[in-house]
Amino acid sequence: MIRLPASLLVLALCLTAGPALAAAPDLLAHQAPLALNEASTAWILTSTALVLLMTLPGLALFYGGMVRRKNVIATIAHSTAAFAIVTVLWFAVGYSLSFGSSGEATNGFIGGLQAAFLNGVTPSTAHSLAPGLPEFVWIAYQLSFAVITPALIAGAFAERIKFSASILFFFLWHLLVYVPICHQVWGGGWMGSLGVLDFAGGAVVHVNAGVAGLVAALVLGPRHGFGRDNMAPHNLALTAIGAGLLLVGWLGFNAGSAWAADGIAAVAAFNTILAAAAGTIGWCVVEWIDHRRPTLLGLLSGLVAGLVGVTPAAGLVDPKGAFMIGIISGPACYAGAVWLKRALKYDDSLDAFGLHGVGGIVGALLTGVFATASINPAGGNASVLNQLIGLLAVIAWSGVGAFLILMVCKFTTGLRVAKEEEIEGLDYTQHGETIHQ
Repeated sequence: MIRLPASLLVLALCLTAGPALAAAPDLLAHQAPLALNEASTAWILTSTALVLLMTLPGLALFYGGMVRRKNVIATIAHSTAAFAIVTVLWFAVGYSLSFGSSGEATNGFIGGLQAAFLNGVTPSTAHSLAPGLPEFVWIAYQLSFAVITPALIAGAFAERIKFSASILFFFLWHLLVYVPICHQVWGGGWMGSLGVLDFAGGAVVHVNAGVAGLVAALVLGPRHGFGRDNMAPHNLALTAIGAGLLLVGWLGFNAGSAWAADGIAAVAAFNTILAAAAGTIGWCVVEWIDHRRPTLLGLLSGLVAGLVGVTPAAGLVDPKGAFMIGIISGPACYAGAVWLKRALKYDDSLDAFGLHGVGGIVGALLTGVFATASINPAGGNASVLNQLIGLLAVIAWSGVGAFLILMVCKFTTGLRVAKEEEIEGLDYTQHGETIHQ
């Protein structure tokens, strides 16, 4: 087995690809001059900030409060590392491979490298999908989605993975899984052409991350003491703060996906809030019946379940549809996070699959049921069959891709920390830091 630091592998790949891509000729045909929509540009700039807030500090605190005290720093470090790695990759090749540019030929599975290192992008260019926005705004907004997706996966392997393995995983998963799926659904690829509807990332973000998280949990195996030791969250106040930041940031996630400051953005914003409330109620009712008492963690989990469920549908359904999606997503995610995990005995540490995988699948299928042309013309072409085809493709690509990448990590950096290090805690053994007073 070859053991190499993930940082050396990442550096080697960057140095190998960098010179060739930096020297690529400017082959892009951008729109000029830019017909700037100032209101929409201001809204998408704001939405970009809101979505970035979801990763740091939103998800970092949400996950950080759910782990044991000895693993808080390591868990927050995952969100931080995902932000840094994906941002650099997006600048280098991720954006180009996902979306190309307005004059770039694309194929059904992956974009080209004409916009590598943002070659040809200027303040006066725009992407064909968002002609009223400066292309830099479009790039930054789409980057915020790319950043949070691998960070979500970290919830499945928290408290037992090597930090070096997580770095390498984030690097390869972004390029080999997220980027192709993003192109296939949003960037002019075959799923978008088929009519698969994913308004704000139910499949591209949540199903994609949830399935990868499930695979990671199965490959790594359970935490030492799983099912025996007390693994309750160490600080639900942190989790509640993180959930509140996620709720606020999700308005940029969903309403910003209208790519304009318009009526569709307005209904997407309201649908997001309504579905979050409905998901909270749906989860709470089932938990109250199942456990004879409601919990704060359950309320927060139901809130996230409703948000995930409505994500693919936010700007495609009316409020009645958003309510139904939320009220169904809560119990469905409870079943995935509690009953399914209990029955199959796998250790998805922070319910990445139970919340994001299950919620994304439910929301994507219900988009085909509740989407309506009265809200968005695209809703008139909604099809449950097309939604199912898209889901199966995303599940297969993400699942197989995650497994292969984990095998690469296993035989290079190694995957799990030693048993003694896991018992001591990843904060100290991986980072030499601790929150203990």
